[in-house]
Amino acid sequence: MPPRTMLVIPCYNEEPGLRTTADELRRILRQLIDAHQIDAHSCVLFVDDGSKDGTWGVIRALHNEDPELFHGLKLAHNKGHQNALFAGLMHALHSDADVAISMDADLQDDPGAVADMVEAWREGSEIVYGVRDNRETDTAFKRGTAHMFYALMKGLGTETVPDHADYRLMSHTALEALSQYHESNLFLRGIVPSLGFPTAKVYYKRGERVAGESKYPLHKMVSFAVQGITSFSTKPLSIITGLGVMSTLTGIGILIYTIVSLCTGNVVSGWASLMCSVWILGGLILAALGVVGEYIAKIYLEVKQRPRYIVQESI
Repeated sequence: MPPRTMLVIPCYNEEPGLRTTADELRRILRQLIDAHQIDAHSCVLFVDDGSKDGTWGVIRALHNEDPELFHGLKLAHNKGHQNALFAGLMHALHSDADVAISMDADLQDDPGAVADMVEAWREGSEIVYGVRDNRETDTAFKRGTAHMFYALMKGLGTETVPDHADYRLMSHTALEALSQYHESNLFLRGIVPSLGFPTAKVYYKRGERVAGESKYPLHKMVSFAVQGITSFSTKPLSIITGLGVMSTLTGIGILIYTIVSLCTGNVVSGWASLMCSVWILGGLILAALGVVGEYIAKIYLEVKQRPRYIVQESI
């Protein structure tokens, strides 16, 4: 039977291009429905992540024009892309959708790949990843840092899918499994691959933003990378332990050097070595405290067990 499909679209200040996105998604869904690839009751769910512009007004207008196709979920406060996406996926689960397909609202994720994702689901995959086939639209800096990020995550033992963001299909079974994760520090790009269900990849060409600005400037990308590393790996703590051992051995070497310098009367000549040692050790200590602090902050947020998001309105 054609699966009841829900497209989950997190939105934050997407008013300028949301109607263009809605028109394209309507066209794609109508084609798939007419071809009997998806159920006639398939729909689009826009999740407004506490936008400061008129995003919710556009979503409400789209719903009034086509209440069967366009649905909306408004969060009471901006909770970040991952929480907004999770809210939409859980809404899809409780709406008994057969599959949920998440994508960004800027049309950089090619909606034309939806048909291939559904076909992969028919063939038995519970999770289908949308993977970029190239990074030609990225700057050299962004392309290089992205490759470094995936290499670092792999080195730290975290399972991720290179060149995959949050464009993916998840079956009802996979959504039920995802609902059992109650952590506040969400990193879906690491959680979803850890579910362990049969998966497939669909490659697509990433396009340009339809309107507006990127919601992931450099500082947010760095924060997101730190979130992913500290949410899934404790290796940074092991690295600190190794650095501590190395510093201790270095300190022993400097102690021997100092004793030799005292015996030979070359105390002044060792001043540079002493200063370098002080600065290096001071930097290592501060870095270690920072890494440990990141993990303590994660523990602090988790033990409070505050809700990840609050739904203000649903249409």
